Amino acid sequence: MSWIDKLKTRWKVETGFQVIVILIVFACTGTTVWYIKEPILHYLFEGGEMPLWASISYWIIILPVYNILLLFYGFIFGQFQFFWTFEKRLARSIISFFNKND
Repeated sequence: MSWIDKLKTRWKVETGFQVIVILIVFACTGTTVWYIKEPILHYLFEGGEMPLWASISYWIIILPVYNILLLFYGFIFGQFQFFWTFEKRLARSIISFFNKND
């Protein structure tokens, strides 16, 4: 079984082409986040050394931005339904994680 077949099974998609498109969406989203990181941090800290609290804040802020970009690129590449389901599953996992710790 090839890695594409394994991803088809895991993601419950029908074609290998759809797997490739989904991987392209993940790549575009990650690249976009990588490109916007530097201007945002440069604007906030004017090129100086970034304190630890700022780094932690960045990672907390970037999570929803990443998810919005994932849905945006999913829409552009015709895979919105897959990524909408993916986001709902992720949200349920995060909520259940915090509910377990109560």
